[in-house]
Amino acid sequence: MNRRILLGYQLLTGFTDTTTGILLIVAPGFTVSLMRLHTASDALPFLSFIGAFVFSVGLACTYGALLIWHRACRERIEMVWLLTAIMRSSVAIFVTQQVMSGRLEPGWLGVAVTDGAFAIFQAVGMRKGWSVHVPH
Repeated sequence: MNRRILLGYQLLTGFTDTTTGILLIVAPGFTVSLMRLHTASDALPFLSFIGAFVFSVGLACTYGALLIWHRACRERIEMVWLLTAIMRSSVAIFVTQQVMSGRLEPGWLGVAVTDGAFAIFQAVGMRKGWSVHVPH
């Protein structure tokens, strides 16, 4: 895969997750309303906690962009992809199960689809060796 596309992907995922994480930490109610979702006010501290997790995934993705930019060894990039793919697939599975059981409203499926798609993209990329095109 083209180095610029990989860098763009890392910047996109890093920016969106870092920004979402910060917003969930500082203003969870507002952030959830931007997603057109509803939540009980007593759940807001837990959403802030989840924001810390989302923020950390975003920082990991941003670190992946830095690795690509500096043409770091592919093993380091692949480790970022492996760990974030594990986290993203876990989120996708959990959210899907919660929606199917009626514990979360269907609007949460957007989170599951996005995280699932990113996890699949990264799994395919690792399988096909896309990071080989980021020479050091």
